Amino acid sequence: MNYNEQMKNRVRRMEGQLRGILKMMEEHKDCRDVITQLSATRTAIDRTIGVVVSRNLVDCVQRAEESGQDPEELVVEAVNLLVRSR
Repeated sequence: MNYNEQMKNRVRRMEGQLRGILKMMEEHKDCRDVITQLSATRTAIDRTIGVVVSRNLVDCVQRAEESGQDPEELVVEAVNLLVRSR
Protein backbone atom coordinates (compact mmCIF):
# COMPACT_ATOMS: atom_id res chain seq x y z
CA MET A 1 0.00 0.00 0.00
CA ASN A 2 1.13 3.52 -0.72
CA TYR A 3 0.96 5.69 2.43
CA ASN A 4 0.37 9.28 1.39
CA GLU A 5 1.74 12.40 3.06
CA GLN A 6 -1.53 13.05 4.89
CA MET A 7 -1.26 9.66 6.62
CA LYS A 8 2.40 10.19 7.49
CA ASN A 9 1.68 13.69 8.81
CA ARG A 10 -0.99 12.26 11.10
CA VAL A 11 1.56 9.87 12.57
CA ARG A 12 4.14 12.63 12.94
CA ARG A 13 1.57 14.72 14.79
CA MET A 14 0.85 11.82 17.14
CA GLU A 15 4.56 11.35 17.69
CA GLY A 16 4.76 14.99 18.76
CA GLN A 17 1.76 14.53 21.06
CA LEU A 18 3.40 11.52 22.70
CA ARG A 19 6.64 13.41 23.23
CA GLY A 20 4.65 16.24 24.78
CA ILE A 21 2.89 13.80 27.10
CA LEU A 22 6.20 12.34 28.22
CA LYS A 23 7.49 15.83 28.92
CA MET A 24 4.36 16.60 30.92
CA MET A 25 4.95 13.46 32.99
CA GLU A 26 8.59 14.35 33.56
CA GLU A 27 7.49 17.81 34.71
CA HIS A 28 4.91 16.23 37.07
CA LYS A 29 1.98 17.98 35.42
CA ASP A 30 -1.55 17.39 36.68
CA CYS A 31 -2.87 13.93 35.81
CA ARG A 32 -6.05 15.40 34.29
CA ASP A 33 -3.96 17.26 31.73
CA VAL A 34 -1.94 14.13 30.95
CA ILE A 35 -5.10 12.05 30.55
CA THR A 36 -6.61 14.70 28.28
CA GLN A 37 -3.58 14.52 26.01
CA LEU A 38 -3.49 10.71 26.09
CA SER A 39 -7.15 10.66 25.12
CA ALA A 40 -6.51 13.07 22.25
CA THR A 41 -3.69 10.86 21.02
CA ARG A 42 -5.87 7.76 21.22
CA THR A 43 -8.54 9.52 19.16
CA ALA A 44 -5.92 10.51 16.59
CA ILE A 45 -4.72 6.90 16.40
CA ASP A 46 -8.27 5.60 15.93
CA ARG A 47 -8.93 8.10 13.14
CA THR A 48 -5.65 7.25 11.44
CA ILE A 49 -6.50 3.55 11.56
CA GLY A 50 -9.79 4.37 9.84
CA VAL A 51 -8.05 6.41 7.15
CA VAL A 52 -5.47 3.68 6.45
CA VAL A 53 -8.04 0.85 6.38
CA SER A 54 -10.46 2.79 4.17
CA ARG A 55 -7.74 3.80 1.71
CA ASN A 56 -6.50 0.21 1.58
CA LEU A 57 -10.03 -1.04 1.04
CA VAL A 58 -10.62 1.33 -1.86
CA ASP A 59 -7.35 0.25 -3.47
CA CYS A 60 -8.10 -3.46 -2.97
CA VAL A 61 -11.66 -3.22 -4.30
CA GLN A 62 -10.47 -1.35 -7.39
CA ARG A 63 -7.81 -3.99 -8.06
CA ALA A 64 -10.31 -6.82 -7.48
CA GLU A 65 -12.81 -5.31 -9.90
CA GLU A 66 -10.10 -4.75 -12.50
CA SER A 67 -9.10 -8.41 -12.29
CA GLY A 68 -12.71 -9.67 -12.24
CA GLN A 69 -12.63 -10.86 -8.61
CA ASP A 70 -15.46 -10.49 -6.11
CA PRO A 71 -14.49 -7.73 -3.65
CA GLU A 72 -16.85 -8.98 -0.89
CA GLU A 73 -14.11 -10.90 0.92
CA LEU A 74 -11.92 -7.78 0.95
CA VAL A 75 -14.73 -5.74 2.50
CA VAL A 76 -15.21 -8.35 5.23
CA GLU A 77 -11.47 -8.36 5.92
CA ALA A 78 -11.41 -4.56 6.19
CA VAL A 79 -14.32 -4.57 8.63
CA ASN A 80 -12.56 -7.21 10.71
CA LEU A 81 -9.42 -5.06 10.81
CA LEU A 82 -11.44 -2.13 12.12
CA VAL A 83 -13.17 -4.27 14.73
CA ARG A 84 -9.86 -5.75 15.95
CA SER A 85 -8.32 -2.28 16.21
CA ARG A 86 -10.84 -1.33 18.90
